[in-house]
Amino acid sequence: MKSIKPYSLVTFIIVALLCAFKPVPRKIIREDFKKFYDKYKVQGSFIMYDQKNDQYTIYNEAQTSVPFTPASTFKICNSLVSLETGVVKDEHVVFKWDGKERMLPVWNKDTDMKNAFKNSTVWYYQELARRVGEERMKNWLHKAKYGNADITGGIDAFWLSGNLRITPNEQIDFLRRLHDNKLPFSKRSMDIVKDIMIAKDTLGTVLRVKTGSGKQDQQYVGWYVGYITTEDNVYYFSNCIQSTDKNPDFGKARLDIANDILEELKVLKK
Repeated sequence: MKSIKPYSLVTFIIVALLCAFKPVPRKIIREDFKKFYDKYKVQGSFIMYDQKNDQYTIYNEAQTSVPFTPASTFKICNSLVSLETGVVKDEHVVFKWDGKERMLPVWNKDTDMKNAFKNSTVWYYQELARRVGEERMKNWLHKAKYGNADITGGIDAFWLSGNLRITPNEQIDFLRRLHDNKLPFSKRSMDIVKDIMIAKDTLGTVLRVKTGSGKQDQQYVGWYVGYITTEDNVYYFSNCIQSTDKNPDFGKARLDIANDILEELKVLKK
């Protein structure tokens, strides 16, 4: 057996260390973004990940690791699971309205998944979850590493009033894996979900988003998460707001705060 020459061993170690080394993404902390939250009298955090420059821009970093109820942002994952399990074959499958009047007129009619996602139609996604069932839902959330993957609280309520939790950092991670096709779902399922997430497509800039609004303990929680693709970059963002008083502007604040920040960062134009 040939002995390894000393310089060969040193070279091997250097190569191994270089292969193991991963550059740490740069972080820019912007505490001045507090002005946007103060405007609406809410607490919150903001993260944007700039893929091309491997850079995070963050407001209120301490809160980005705090778990919150995902509320309707879970519709992204719920859609993926429902497609993958064959509960719906595509985004055009229509469920009949049960005739019960709900808070938004747009919810009170037959609808398909594409429009249910756009309108955040709760009953449609509750029916999807019931058809998926607890065992399959639990397995897929663990496979996808979605938040704490806790579905206790009822198969049609665990993301609304149950124990499912996700942090703003985890929202960014999930969106990155969706964009890169690194989630444990078929490319077809992921492509369909990416399509129904599109809110705006202008001159090569595509905005994919989902809102969410719920209550956790004694506070209201609002989300606006998504990502923006340009000709040469991808920007992922999460805006999570909280308030003990759900004033009339709370729902608007989720979007406006994120849009004001993205505009200041010159990522998105109003």
